[in-house]
Amino acid sequence: MTSGDGHYYIPEGSPWPIVATLGVLLLTSGVALTVNDVGGGGLFIIIGLLTMIYLFYAWFSDVIHESMSGYYNEEVDRSFRQGMIWFIGSEVFFFMAFFGSLFYIRVISGPWLGGEGWLGLSNMLHEGFKFTWPLSIQPEDVAQAAGAPEKYMDVKEPMGAWGIPALNTLLLLSSGATVTWAHWGLKKRDNRQLVLGLILTVTLGLLFVAAQAYEYGHAYHELGLTLNSGIYGSLFFMLTGFHGFHVIIGATMLIVILLRAMKGHFSPEHHFAFEAVAWYWHFVDVVWLGLFTFVYLI
Repeated sequence: MTSGDGHYYIPEGSPWPIVATLGVLLLTSGVALTVNDVGGGGLFIIIGLLTMIYLFYAWFSDVIHESMSGYYNEEVDRSFRQGMIWFIGSEVFFFMAFFGSLFYIRVISGPWLGGEGWLGLSNMLHEGFKFTWPLSIQPEDVAQAAGAPEKYMDVKEPMGAWGIPALNTLLLLSSGATVTWAHWGLKKRDNRQLVLGLILTVTLGLLFVAAQAYEYGHAYHELGLTLNSGIYGSLFFMLTGFHGFHVIIGATMLIVILLRAMKGHFSPEHHFAFEAVAWYWHFVDVVWLGLFTFVYLI
């Protein structure tokens, strides 16, 4: 279907947005149930994941069919690019809010509660509380911890920067280079370089996810760092987990682009799908550099 003047393709009605809503609802409900130790969370997560897998397959298939059928002209391509820019911009604000929470705790509210600065509140609210980072004890637990400190010091030590986090930094930066190399191959019609670059990028992305999962296991079992470890634990898992979710989404999109590249769907003149995923992947790289600096290093 096209508009009246024939310049802009308008797709038929689609069920996929409502399916996406259902999948996200099931996933988030399952995670909430699991975190709160309520039964049935695992089942919700599995059904939600299966729903999202089906959604991606079906929706991507429709879009690919429309693209390969020649429905997308320059005007549609321009609107896609603008839409992707707005989408990544909205993601920037997500992470700005999360980083803002980290800075607020470390620079403003934490020191105030510890009695620092002209708004120091230590003697009025939590006498004896001294702010340090990472914060392994909550202000309201100071009095109780005086008699049994080991009960309240949940985090044995903060997550170090020079183990898995440094390796993950190398993996993501390398993946940014390989996806750029793949783009160079696409622009010079070298499909072999394009496919090889995408294979390397996907491999590096999946290695990052595996290393992140191992780091979480180490944090839980060796360092005592959990979601219940006060503000430090909450911020750590919120920031790294949200970023890890984006890496998984990006790797999934890269796999789709890889399969399309193997089928010869892209040309130097028509490859917006590749560019959109590459933009997203570079965005994920940049966010990780911020995480590595402010969560692990400083």
